[in-house]
Amino acid sequence: MKLDPRREQLLKRTFIDFHQMSEFVRNPLIIDRAEGLYYWDIEGKRYFDAIGGIFVASLGHGHPRVMEAMRKQMERMTFAPPLHGISDVTLDFIEKLGSITPGNLNYVKPFSGGSESTEAAMKFVRQYFKQTGHPHKYKFISRYYGYHGGTAGAMAASGTGSRKSKFEPHMAGFLKVFPPTYYRDRFSSWEECNRFTAQSIEDIIIHEDPETVAGVMVEPIGNTGGIITPTDEYFQIIRDICTKYNVALIFDEVITGFGKTGNMFAAQTFGVTPDIICCGKGMSSGAMPIGAMIAREDMAEAFWGEPEKNIQFAHGHTFAGNPLAAAVGIAVIDEIVENGLDKKAAVNGEYLANKLECLKKYGVVREVRGKGILRGVELTDAAIGTALKRTSLKNGIILRVDPTWFAVSPALIATQADLDEMCALIEKSLVEAIEESRKA
Repeated sequence: MKLDPRREQLLKRTFIDFHQMSEFVRNPLIIDRAEGLYYWDIEGKRYFDAIGGIFVASLGHGHPRVMEAMRKQMERMTFAPPLHGISDVTLDFIEKLGSITPGNLNYVKPFSGGSESTEAAMKFVRQYFKQTGHPHKYKFISRYYGYHGGTAGAMAASGTGSRKSKFEPHMAGFLKVFPPTYYRDRFSSWEECNRFTAQSIEDIIIHEDPETVAGVMVEPIGNTGGIITPTDEYFQIIRDICTKYNVALIFDEVITGFGKTGNMFAAQTFGVTPDIICCGKGMSSGAMPIGAMIAREDMAEAFWGEPEKNIQFAHGHTFAGNPLAAAVGIAVIDEIVENGLDKKAAVNGEYLANKLECLKKYGVVREVRGKGILRGVELTDAAIGTALKRTSLKNGIILRVDPTWFAVSPALIATQADLDEMCALIEKSLVEAIEESRKA
C-alpha cells in the first residue's frame, strides 16, 4: 500500500497495537470498509477476516439485525446517567445475558470491554471477601502466557513476558502458574500433564496460605500462548481446588464467549461452572464497545445492605451499561440463540479442524488446537510465522500470527464454503512463508 503524505504524517502521530510504527509505515494496512466476512482497504483490496477483527465480529461485519437494533436505540436514547439510574434496555440486556449463562451466574455488571470486565472481577472478589469475613484474601493466581487486558490490574494478572515487563512494577498479589503446554514434553500423556499443572494451583494456595488467596483467573482457551486448550479434567480439578479453599474461580471468556467453542460459553463446553465469567468482544459483533462481569447470585448478596453499611460495589465506569451497547448485545444474543449459531460452530469447527490438519503435510505444523471455530495451529519454526505475517496480508487474509503459531476464528455465520475459501488462502500463504523463510 502506498501512502499519501497526509496519511504518512498521521501514522507518525499514533500507535498501532503491538506494532513498531517505523516498520508499520513501510507496509501499512488502512481499512476503508467492512461487510460480512470481509474488509476492504483504501485501495480497494479485499481481505478475508479470519479472526473477526480480533475475535470480535461474531456475526460478521454490519449484520442487519445488529444494525437495525442500533438504529432503533439511537433514535430513542444513547446515554443514561450512571450515577443516578439505569436504562430500561440495559435491564433487558441483563435479563437476556443471565438467561444464557451456566449455573446461577445471573448477577451482571455491564462494562465497555474485556479489560474493564476482568479488572472489575478482581475488585469484586476482593471486596466480597472483605465483606464476608475473609479480609486477608487478596491474591490472584493466573497463568503464564495468559492475557487478561491492558489496564493495570488486568496486566498484573497477565503472564505475557515482555508485554508486561515494560510497565513493571505491577500491583502486588499476583501469582503465576504455567499452562499445560509448557510441560507437555515432560509427561507421557497430555492428560497426565494437565493433571500436574492443575494440581500445581493447590500447591501455591497452600504455600501462600489459603486465607490470603482470593481468586484463580484463567482463560478456558488461552489465546496468547497459541490457543492453549486444556482437558475437561484440568478445569474440574481447578474447580474442586477453588471450592475446597474458598477461592473464587474466574473464567476470562472475553475471547471464548458467545458461541465460538460450540456453546454460548466455554464453561459449558468444558462442563465446569466458575464463580465469575468475564466477557466482551463477540458480545456486540464489533458494533459497540461492550463487556460484562457475570457473578453467582449469592456472591452479589454480600453487596446488598442498608445505606449506612456502605457495602455497595464500589466500582463504576461512565459508559458501563450504555443503552446503545445494551441494545446491540441483545440483538447479538438473540441472533445466536434463535439460529443455533453456537451449535453450528461445533459442527463447522470439526470441519475446520480437519482442513487445518491437512497443513501438516508441509512438515512445519506441530499441532492443531482449539474448540468450535476457535482454532490455533502451532508452527515448528518462528521464521515461518514471521514470514506468514507478510504473506497472509499479501494474499488478502487477516490472521492472528505470533509467530510460532497462528489462530483463526471466523464469524459464526461462515459456511463451509467460506471455510474452504479461508483455508485455501491460509495454505497459499503458508507455502509462500515456507519458501520465503528458506531463502532468508
